[in-house]
Amino acid sequence: MPTWMIRGEKGRLYDTFREQEMVAIGWPEIAADVRPEMPREAIATLYQTRVPRLSWPSAYAGASQIWRFMNEIAVGDGVITYSPGNRTYLKGEVIGAPSYNAETADQGLALLRRVRWRELEIARDRLSTRSRNSLGSTLTIFRLPDDVADELERLIQLPDSVAEEQTHIDSPDLDTLADAAQISALDGVQAQALERVKDIVVNLSWDEMQELVAGILRAMGYKTQISPPGPDRGRDIVASPDGFGFEHPRIVVEVKHRSGQVNSQTIRGFIGGRHPDDRGLFVSTGGFTKDAKYEADRSSVPLALWDADTLVRTLIDHYQATDSETKRLVPLKRIYVPA
Repeated sequence: MPTWMIRGEKGRLYDTFREQEMVAIGWPEIAADVRPEMPREAIATLYQTRVPRLSWPSAYAGASQIWRFMNEIAVGDGVITYSPGNRTYLKGEVIGAPSYNAETADQGLALLRRVRWRELEIARDRLSTRSRNSLGSTLTIFRLPDDVADELERLIQLPDSVAEEQTHIDSPDLDTLADAAQISALDGVQAQALERVKDIVVNLSWDEMQELVAGILRAMGYKTQISPPGPDRGRDIVASPDGFGFEHPRIVVEVKHRSGQVNSQTIRGFIGGRHPDDRGLFVSTGGFTKDAKYEADRSSVPLALWDADTLVRTLIDHYQATDSETKRLVPLKRIYVPA
């Protein structure tokens, strides 16, 4: 049976997919009117009619994704989805036919399929470089190469094992290549680069991660103090305009590096140690549980959460302003591609 990747924009539907035992795609402009028997060209024509300014290549690319979701994916096929923030994959089995849901269509959940998820999440860092690169496509839906699907299954069956580097490369899926040809080259390069930068960042030592976060804050215009090793009463970095924490805003930062997802109890402990005038930043390269995000939203102290995805995107946004010490930790080079 084939295995498919299905994901929402920037992985934002990961928790929804898992909790509601499903996968879904959007395209609310046309999802209610698409039928399995419709060819791709007819779906693309309908899409372009509903969104007149849409180019034919973009319309056909969207139509191809919808067509695959409706027709190629079958009950019994494997499916995975990805959380960029937590850097984890969830694997399951498709157990339902496609259906339309008008109530959730505008939330990116227009066309749905029921899924039985496996309990174990797979950390991206455990995959071989070959597999990580294969899973970096910008497509909403694509079929995994057989060797990548096999590796994911081995990691579920043997959760303590470490993947070996794969040298064999499967023949590419021609339909996937045809779909990918319609996607912006810039989007593809950006997505691949973003994941590779995250691969570098999560392999930094804890001290280096602390220096990286401080370097990003300096590039954003703050002066920073880094706590020495030892008990820090819930703070690793203090950032402020004057560097002493006397001038507002005073940002207190805690960094958790590669220690699994931070839960709500940890967030409550961090909030409890803050002064009412403080601003908080909690960095966790292992991501955050849904309850932890809820706890941060309702915090009496303004609190921002940076997972690995947010951290790297912020680094890239401010990279030109970072100092040489920060660039040494994550050396990047600007390239230009046709937009």
